[in-house]
Amino acid sequence: MEACRKGGLWRETPVVDTDVLIVGAGPVGLTAAAELRRQGVACRVIDRLPARLPYAKAVGVQPRTLEIWDRMGMVRAALEVAVPMRGHLLYDDGVEQDRFEVRLPPEVPYGFAALPQYETERIIEEQLARFGSGIERGTELVGFTRDEDGVVSRIVTASGAEQEVRSRFLIGCDGAHSTVRKGLGLSFEGGAFPEEYMLADVAVDWSLPQGYGIRATHHDEDGRIDDLLVCIPLPGDRRYRMSMLVPPELSASGEGTSHDSVAHGLEGGRAPELGHIQAVLDRLSPEPTTASAMRWSSVFRISHRLVDRYSLGRVFVAGDAAHIHPPTGAQGMNTGIQDAYNLAWKLALTLEGVARPRLLDSYDAERRPVGEEVVGRTVKHATQGIRATPEDMTTVMLREAQLLVAYPSSPLVASGDTGSPGPQAGERAPDCAGLLAGVVSTPLRLYDLLRDRGHVLVLYADAADALAWCREAAATGYRLAGDRITAFVVGRDEVTTQTVRQPADPDGLRLPVFRDGAAEFARLYGVEAPTAFLIRPDGYLGARLSPLTVSDAASALSDALGRVFRLP
Repeated sequence: MEACRKGGLWRETPVVDTDVLIVGAGPVGLTAAAELRRQGVACRVIDRLPARLPYAKAVGVQPRTLEIWDRMGMVRAALEVAVPMRGHLLYDDGVEQDRFEVRLPPEVPYGFAALPQYETERIIEEQLARFGSGIERGTELVGFTRDEDGVVSRIVTASGAEQEVRSRFLIGCDGAHSTVRKGLGLSFEGGAFPEEYMLADVAVDWSLPQGYGIRATHHDEDGRIDDLLVCIPLPGDRRYRMSMLVPPELSASGEGTSHDSVAHGLEGGRAPELGHIQAVLDRLSPEPTTASAMRWSSVFRISHRLVDRYSLGRVFVAGDAAHIHPPTGAQGMNTGIQDAYNLAWKLALTLEGVARPRLLDSYDAERRPVGEEVVGRTVKHATQGIRATPEDMTTVMLREAQLLVAYPSSPLVASGDTGSPGPQAGERAPDCAGLLAGVVSTPLRLYDLLRDRGHVLVLYADAADALAWCREAAATGYRLAGDRITAFVVGRDEVTTQTVRQPADPDGLRLPVFRDGAAEFARLYGVEAPTAFLIRPDGYLGARLSPLTVSDAASALSDALGRVFRLP
């Protein structure tokens, strides 16, 4: 026991075993653990499975997820094995209906990719291992109790031993049948699709262009889809994860469905054989082909549900524990990874003791509306098609890439310069190229300067005499947030590349200045005058400030930082 003082009284509080206990070692739980460990937080990860499953379940990796992995310093490993997604081919009743490329604006650093879930988990697990942590396999959460200071979790280890683990926080990343969600008593409202599907990881010998998803459907006399084939490319020569309607003889009929009646995910019953896959290909493949080298197969069901809140006290849910929906557009795993990343940086600041009170409340405020939108959109696309959304295809692609996720109503977002073009507070901070520094011969990207950092204050100088304003703004940032913030200047081409003395720093560090050589920063961020951009650890703008005076800058920046940090 250790003593603590609260309300003028001394009381005893239990010594904790770890700061954060994470339940579930899928992509979501691993992301939370890897980011927490990267920021020096002690955590434990438990998973009831004895080993990583070799299944290509979630395979689509969105550009926004790759940006997050870039910020975490682990994107290279993913790029080495991922398959670029070039587009989609659509067939109805044997006739090609559409072929569209998945293009994004050139300033977006990453495109769409396909990566088997077991590879995604391997990559994040290796990132976690770099910080000396691993997964406690074969270990199951059976219950927990909460109090004011933490959570006591009851677990059963791989040896069958029962243990109690006391942590300051508990995160449930334990899927659609989440023990954590049930333990909190949260509702999980929604419904299930009546259809059953089968998944398979197979190779084919067709001549269709590589890097394209294939969707082929057949309609009955009433115009309803009665046969379906969806193929997503995987690493390997003409290898795909295929999904299709299950034949009657393979119907799981509820076998393997959890007692909580949430019919979602892989189910029991007979696993499809290669002949079942071939039969669908014979009916729907755009050209004659033979399937071979099947690695795995399963029957699965789809539900759409959303939890009523993402947290209660010191316990949180993320990923499928909070939201499930059709796999249309590969939104689920990516949304869960962003849940975990959003929560991790806030937990890290809270555990460090530098966060403002109730910072963690912003997790539900920011992420639950995202989950609600994703559930609604994927259900609509699954039933009506992706073109059911009344938007141009560029906007559709940006939304599918999760680049339009924003938090304009977040309590962490400071109001400020809202009349200018470019990203506003609460929106994603875009990348840009062409930044020059005196000792660097190759232009840098903005994301190069954000990588492996927390909050970053990017100060735009339109002329040399604006550098003094930038210096004072940086001094304010360092005075209020200390070493938890990094500041640098991006200047117009006319601004001499130099370093500006930072008088508020007792160690004599300097404020770097990067020249906007291609004027891309000014264009993408919509700036013509001195402006401060406070970029959060997850790559969203906490504030966009264009004050007229030094005192205005100090006041506005203090308000923005005070939404996150406990200020002196």
